[in-house]
Amino acid sequence: MKRLEKTSTRPYPIVLTFDFEGLADAVLEVTRPSCIMIITDSHVAPLYLEQVCEKLKGIAPIYSTVFEAGEQSKHLGTVTPIYDTFIEYQMDRSSLIVALGGGVVGDLAGFIASSYMRGIPFVQIPTTVVSQNDSSMGGKVGVDYLMHKNMIGAFYQPSLVYTNLATLKTLPEREVLSGLAEVLKHAFIKNKALYDYLLEKRDKILAQDLEALEEMTYASCLVKCRVVEADTREMGLRKILNFGHTLGHALETVSNFTILHGECVAYGMVMAAWISFKRGLCTQTTLETIKSLCDDYHLLQPLQNIELDKVVAHVVFDKKKSYGQVPFILIYDIGQVDIIKDVTEDEMRQALIYTQETCQ
Repeated sequence: MKRLEKTSTRPYPIVLTFDFEGLADAVLEVTRPSCIMIITDSHVAPLYLEQVCEKLKGIAPIYSTVFEAGEQSKHLGTVTPIYDTFIEYQMDRSSLIVALGGGVVGDLAGFIASSYMRGIPFVQIPTTVVSQNDSSMGGKVGVDYLMHKNMIGAFYQPSLVYTNLATLKTLPEREVLSGLAEVLKHAFIKNKALYDYLLEKRDKILAQDLEALEEMTYASCLVKCRVVEADTREMGLRKILNFGHTLGHALETVSNFTILHGECVAYGMVMAAWISFKRGLCTQTTLETIKSLCDDYHLLQPLQNIELDKVVAHVVFDKKKSYGQVPFILIYDIGQVDIIKDVTEDEMRQALIYTQETCQ
């Protein structure tokens, strides 16, 4: 078992383990709830809902609600009936929400926790690589709106993140690989040692060796925590966590979410590296290094039937836009990035063309 303490304005523990045995003790360490509502989706519920209920039995009355799995459920239409369920069970400000699942579950459940009765405690139990390494930490919660990803949301920290790495064993291979893009991102922006580890231990990580995954996840979470602690509300430094996400989110939306989030982030990182290279900020070696590692983890599948102009046009809706400018994260070297606000539409278009032509 490994443990991190996120120590910003609202501290909470991040527990890394291989089972659910310590879940009840971890919950009781941070809260004594009047009741527990587990929010999960139709993929995760058959796998882990019963186990989690069993481990939490005796703490408080336990209820659960299950919504249809997938990004297409991450909207206000899913949120409203869950509020109705809360009222039906007379949940109050001492109640606890448990988000059991991947990034969609965590974002949606966290948004509900932030808004129900102006905020009640919630616990993240992430079950995907993306959520275990990225979205369960940092307090960014929200839902999509009118096809714009995470357009409605809040900053709201969990009380606990409890990560059972063994849950990755039940994920489809493509989901595991997609999630690794966020780990690569943390290495590229802030941790050369993590990059070296990903290179050295690639075979063990791809084979889902639990000890290798634990070391990887600990190092990845440490990057996320340090950046978030320095800039909780994304006013400056935290924006570097969006490396690969500006064009990546647009690509994800234009593909109607048929390309997975992590795959889009990988494409986005290569595109950002290409823009950096063309501006003379990084060497061609750095560009090739980023593309090569993304390819080593099978993240760069051929881009087909994507209208490039639609991707570029969608960037103007980026939720990080401020004063008419969309911040781009460009790279100088592995572990060194910066926030740039003058990337042009032509640069984006050319980066998309480069990626489409070279990632075959």
